[in-house]
Amino acid sequence: MTDTTAFPQIPQLQRPLLQAALRRRIDQKTKPLGALGRIEELAQQLGMILDSETPALRQPQMVVCAGDHGLAAHGVSAYPSDVTWQMVENFLAGGAAVSVLARQHGIALNVVDCGVRHDFQDGRPGLFVRKIAPGTADAMQQPAMTAAQCQQALANGRELLSQLPGNCVLLGEMGIGNTSSASMLMARLTGEDIAQCTGGGTGLDAAGIARKTELLRAVLQRHEQAREPMAALAAFGGFEVATLVGVVLQAASEQRVIVVDGFITTAAVLVAQALAPQVLAYCVFAHCSGERGHARMLQHLGARPLLDLGLRLGEGSAAALAWPLLESACRILGEMASFDDAGVSGACA
Repeated sequence: MTDTTAFPQIPQLQRPLLQAALRRRIDQKTKPLGALGRIEELAQQLGMILDSETPALRQPQMVVCAGDHGLAAHGVSAYPSDVTWQMVENFLAGGAAVSVLARQHGIALNVVDCGVRHDFQDGRPGLFVRKIAPGTADAMQQPAMTAAQCQQALANGRELLSQLPGNCVLLGEMGIGNTSSASMLMARLTGEDIAQCTGGGTGLDAAGIARKTELLRAVLQRHEQAREPMAALAAFGGFEVATLVGVVLQAASEQRVIVVDGFITTAAVLVAQALAPQVLAYCVFAHCSGERGHARMLQHLGARPLLDLGLRLGEGSAAALAWPLLESACRILGEMASFDDAGVSGACA
């Protein structure tokens, strides 16, 4: 059984007076009731998380966790494993999509080496080395992580997040082979057949997806006993996913807003909510990706994503693209006039 005493305490968002006050504040703005649609729901959620009728987002932190996967040797990706460390360098150089978007929106970009098969020089701006091993083990042969490694990855995520400023975190990831980990975690924790959870990842064709699906089915069978959330996480990896689980748990315990990116980061949330269901109240889901399985995973979590643009890049790119919607929701609450403020007549009784 999972020892939940090892995880931080996460407050329940049960603030009925604040919830009612936020609803009144939104309804009194100079607009028809409900006219701002999902932005009104988002504004209320942000107010509840940040415990304010006029929430303000401070010092947003993008945390991009990177790691390699032993299973990648079986050809589950259209790209070689070296792309993982090369993309980490691209993040740090400012050339990746998430780098551009973070820069555009004033989001601090933090890149974490959770287990990349490459040695980075520590102390570089924006890089945190929390390497557990140079890639996970081959899950076809043994669990991707030992129980101790899995626990350490969670602890690393918690420790890292606790050091970062601000009241909001955006989740990102990089790891050739990590859609395989996410697919298997989804299958094991939701009960979906692996065929419904497996997509093209970095661009596999139909034949490649079929081969990938059968390989993942065999890995699931090999680890048939890994049913508990932590056991499944250890069996299927990877280090970056487990670190993100720790980030999510710590962020919720600190009552930070959590902006979830795509398929892999949603898989991390899937594990986190299996350990502590209350984390979902703190999560804003940026988008529904083009990766097969993501829509079903979101549905399982009862999540309504903000965007649906056919994206499947990962990195945290969609979280950064959705970020202005969160800022707008806060500004609506804090700056938009009420009918009384503006001297505008309200709706007829």
